[in-house]
Amino acid sequence: MRMRNKPWATQELDICSFFVRNPEQHIGKWHDFFKRKQPIYLELGCGKGLFIAGLAPKNPQINYMGIDLKDAVLGPAKRNIEAAFKTENKEPDNVILMAQDIERILDIMNSSDKVKRIYINFCNPWPRPKHHKRRLTYPRQLQNYKQLLTEDGEIHFKTDDDLLFADTLEYLKDSGFEVISKTYDLHADGYDENILTEHEKMFMEKGIKIKALIAKQVKNG
Repeated sequence: MRMRNKPWATQELDICSFFVRNPEQHIGKWHDFFKRKQPIYLELGCGKGLFIAGLAPKNPQINYMGIDLKDAVLGPAKRNIEAAFKTENKEPDNVILMAQDIERILDIMNSSDKVKRIYINFCNPWPRPKHHKRRLTYPRQLQNYKQLLTEDGEIHFKTDDDLLFADTLEYLKDSGFEVISKTYDLHADGYDENILTEHEKMFMEKGIKIKALIAKQVKNG
């Protein structure tokens, strides 16, 4: 899906208190960037921000980071997050948004920026074999995430794509992760803590089952 240009997005992001324009300047120091030092949850490919907007206002004991590539996506994310906090009569002081190519995440974060949880929601499945290496769950990417996760850190993954889900299970196993929870029909299983994303709502309306898993690093894995 082609992203429409949003001329207002860059201007709004540049004056947004929780948007970071040059994240590489803070590598190794993200825990100090937040108002409170507490666990960080990182969403890769945060899109329009509905997932973080659903979590951050209700969980002030967690710091949230959302990464996506373009201002045209992050502009709406900024607005959705602001609206969610306004509903709770709170300020968004436990959220950071930034623009970055996720394949180059180690340019903006390192082992000093440990995160307790990584969310990957409905990433591009890149179905052609020649493009598999661009998947956010591809082994090369998982090795990067291992450098950022705490020892007990988790990856939470959701997708509508059957092949991507099956391949991701293998990627995780081969990369030193243990899948501790999985479902092939998330909503039928009644997971109360699930936060609907824009894509998730669209797939549900089409009757597509949502696959999900939680994985942890195998010690010495």
